[in-house]
Amino acid sequence: MSLLHSFYCWGQLGTVAISTLFLFAFGTGSWPVLACLWAIVPAIGIAMFAGAPMPRIVPEGTATMRFADLSKKPVFYLMFLMMLCAGAAEQGMSQWASAFAESGLGVTKVIGDLAGPAAFALMMGLSRTIYGVLGHRLDLTAFIASSSVLCVAMYLTAALTTAPVLGLLACALTGFSVGIMWPGTFSMAADAMPGGGTLMFALLAVAGDLGCAGGPAVVGLVASANGDSLKTGLLFGSMFALVLLACAVAARKTVVGEREPLH
Repeated sequence: MSLLHSFYCWGQLGTVAISTLFLFAFGTGSWPVLACLWAIVPAIGIAMFAGAPMPRIVPEGTATMRFADLSKKPVFYLMFLMMLCAGAAEQGMSQWASAFAESGLGVTKVIGDLAGPAAFALMMGLSRTIYGVLGHRLDLTAFIASSSVLCVAMYLTAALTTAPVLGLLACALTGFSVGIMWPGTFSMAADAMPGGGTLMFALLAVAGDLGCAGGPAVVGLVASANGDSLKTGLLFGSMFALVLLACAVAARKTVVGEREPLH
C-alpha cells in the first residue's frame, strides 16, 4: 500500500517540475496550453482503466460490510478522523510551501515551486518507499505516531523559526512526516475491518479529500485573519498533526481490540 502511494508522490514531483519549467520557458500566459497538455494524462488513464480487472478485495469467507455495519464500528469513525487529519496535515503544508518559500526566502516563483512543493513531494515519496521496503520490520501504529510527532515539530519549526532556510527545510521534512499517514490508515482500517471492502475505502478516501481541501483553506483563512501571516496559519495547522497523533495512540488500543496486533 505504501509503495503504491509513493507513485502519487513521484507523479506530483514530476508535475510540479515540468509545469514550473514549462511556464518559465514559455511564460505564465501559456498556462491554458499547459492545462490542455496535462489533460492527455487522465485521457490515457481512462483508456487503460477501462479494461482493468476488478478483483474482489474482501478476503474469502468474510462477509462484505454495508454502511449500516460500518456505522456501528467505533474504529471506523477513528479511521475517518485519521484520514481527515492526514489529508489536512499533508496539503495544509504542501499547498502553501511555494508561497512560504517565496515570502520567507525572497526567491522567484520558479525556485519557490522547486524548493517548496517539489521538495515536499520528494520527501513524501521517500517516506512511503522506505516504509514499503522495510515495513515488515516496523510497527505501523508506532510509525504513524512517531511521524505525527515529527509533523508537529516541523509545523512548529516552520511557523516559529526566524531562519528562512530552516523554515524551508521544515516544509520539506513535513512531506517525509506525512508520507505514511494516508496509506498507513488504509492498511490499519483493512486490518481492523477486513469486510469493509470498496465502500470503506471510498468513505475513507472522501475523508482524506475533505482534509486535503479543508487543510489549506484553514491555514489560508487563519493567515488572512492575522495580517496575511503565513507563519500564523501554519502554527494553527499544527493542530491537524496533534489530532492525528492522538488518533494514532487511540488506534493502537482500538485496532488491537478489533483484530490481531498489527505488524
